[in-house]
Amino acid sequence: MESGFTLQRTGSVSRPKVVPLQGTALVLRIALRHIAPVIHRTVVVPSRITLPKLHVTILRAMGWQGGHLHEFAINGVRYGEPDPDYPELNLRSEKRVRLDTALGDAQSLDYLYDFGDYWEHKVRLMEVATFNGPMASPWCLDGANACPPEDVGGLPGYEHFLHVLSDRTHPEYDDMLLWHGKRFDPAAFDLDEVNERLSQIQI
Repeated sequence: MESGFTLQRTGSVSRPKVVPLQGTALVLRIALRHIAPVIHRTVVVPSRITLPKLHVTILRAMGWQGGHLHEFAINGVRYGEPDPDYPELNLRSEKRVRLDTALGDAQSLDYLYDFGDYWEHKVRLMEVATFNGPMASPWCLDGANACPPEDVGGLPGYEHFLHVLSDRTHPEYDDMLLWHGKRFDPAAFDLDEVNERLSQIQI
């Protein structure tokens, strides 16, 4: 749907301001599937953002560190980074593909991160809005809950990780804490921290 308001980031990166503007932006809700309570972020990106830039936006908004393979599924088409040594006939290169072009009239897309841990994300188009002039980087409007640690072992590994760290008497507690390197709060979310990471993305 077309928004009746417009967005501009002024002052704090986490506080968009309502002003009269021109341009097109997409408000996207990114949610990690199969985990409750839901780990999610709501971000604003220019409609012309490329899929590689959207990949980095999702990583930094959610809190992933990167370094693993990923894939988009949009309108029945799979996009990613084809391996020339192991070509897949039904995988298109994401390079230079714009989100608005790939999305068309669709209202959602799927994003898979880390083929080992297999983190599935549902990305829904919440709103089409206008913005003023160039949008230097994406930004986050809202979110909740912390992203699982990298290489934790997917959903079953994450559930075990939370179980162990919830019980200081658990025989694996010290080893798990040492592996993670710090305490973990599954409900943690810092909007300003997320926007600081996003501000490093040049669109």
